[in-house]
Amino acid sequence: MADIHGSCDSRFSAIAERLSANVDSGADVGASVAVTLDGNMVVDIWAGWADSDKTIPWQSDTITNVWSSTKTVTSLAALVLVDRGDLDVYKPVAYYWPEFGVNGKEKIQIRHILSHTSGVPGWEKPVEVADLYDWEKSTAMLATQAPWWEPGTASGYHDRDFGHLIGEVIRRITGRKLGEFLASEIAGPLGADFHIGLKPSQFHRVANVIPFEGPLPADIHAVNPDSIAYRTVTGPAWEPTISWTPEWRQADIGAANGHGHARSLARLTSVIACGGEVDGIQLLRPGTCDLIFQEQSNGIDLVLGAPLRFGIGYALKNESIPYLPDGRVCTWGGWGGSIVVVDVDRRMSISYVMNRMEGGMGGNRGPEFVEAAYSALGVL
Repeated sequence: MADIHGSCDSRFSAIAERLSANVDSGADVGASVAVTLDGNMVVDIWAGWADSDKTIPWQSDTITNVWSSTKTVTSLAALVLVDRGDLDVYKPVAYYWPEFGVNGKEKIQIRHILSHTSGVPGWEKPVEVADLYDWEKSTAMLATQAPWWEPGTASGYHDRDFGHLIGEVIRRITGRKLGEFLASEIAGPLGADFHIGLKPSQFHRVANVIPFEGPLPADIHAVNPDSIAYRTVTGPAWEPTISWTPEWRQADIGAANGHGHARSLARLTSVIACGGEVDGIQLLRPGTCDLIFQEQSNGIDLVLGAPLRFGIGYALKNESIPYLPDGRVCTWGGWGGSIVVVDVDRRMSISYVMNRMEGGMGGNRGPEFVEAAYSALGVL
């Protein structure tokens, strides 16, 4: 069996066994899994390899691009400003970012961005990935375009621009870009090794993602080019290997280019799980955490085409997420399979981060670790 490194409370031994089995079978090449309970790290394990040739062992400090699991941290950053009284989720985006309030976007509220209901899920064409590296250009483009549906009436996953939208609001309030605010105000105080905008000095720790094999579940080229789904995922289009480049790693893309491991994601979101405070560090109050569970949309997502239920900043349980228990539980994950679950009722956070991507919407490996964590508590 594949060697498991790190620490694992005996109650959660099934998680370690599953990770070992995944590496043995090749389902995982390299991965880390973490669980916090009452703010304590009860699972912090890793196994496998940091490269596709299986020559570099996955280490305690190995990090990788977690794609949209980044959004769980970006939303946390916004909530920290809410808690400080600097950001009101019910105020128009234009209150903080005046240039945004044009072409039908005047009434879009902060909560609409955080719940993917703003009607601005991507950039109008023409747009290239390189444009996203230019903060002034990319945010100015978003400010001038019109929404693609009536804001607030439905969700349409803000796959690529989520971090630029809320990140510009954060910049207008704090004078700092999202990654800078995260480092100094959240990740730094918590000792969490998570980065939006990675310094070149840290590149040697990165396990490049390993692209999934085979076609996407639906051929994107067969989709109506006028559809919201097509416009979103091609505005701009990118391949997994874009994350291997220094330009991508160093950019501030709060929707998709966060670099970290399971430990860092579980540590960051344990603040929410524990009602806003962990190890004497208070970033939120319980009332701010409660905002997450105010349902903003519940229906077929216009981009992903699946039934989704969004609160403020995170997805909530519905038929598309059957592996979550009832209660105040929120989640999101990343392209290829990384996942974050935050359970306020049970004061637990769960994270799984890997390099070998799965095709489809999320994959199966992450939910299996979530189920194993809940089974350890006798919940499932």
